[in-house]
Amino acid sequence: MSIEYKDTHDFFEQDLKDLFLSVEWSSGHFPDKLIIAMKNFKTVISAWDGEKLVGRELVERVKEIYKDYQRVVVVAYNEELAFYEHCGFKKADDASPMFITSLWT
Repeated sequence: MSIEYKDTHDFFEQDLKDLFLSVEWSSGHFPDKLIIAMKNFKTVISAWDGEKLVGRELVERVKEIYKDYQRVVVVAYNEELAFYEHCGFKKADDASPMFITSLWT
């Protein structure tokens, strides 16, 4: 398998839906909104196996882009903490993420 990494903002709805739902992210149920988000995010890195959108090593690539920033923050659900800790993030003891959302988790 040969993975190609791209800096693109153009995706097909079905590709985003398939990828997000493959990791059980409820936002995958709203691919039309994901398309808008991907077009408007400043940093979007995607991994492709041929024509198929896949996910690998993406956190490390984003960390490299923002390596000179004083703070990089990620919002992780409890079941994702181990993954992000493995990527070098630390859970804050004195802060909690807050959001308004219509997505279910």
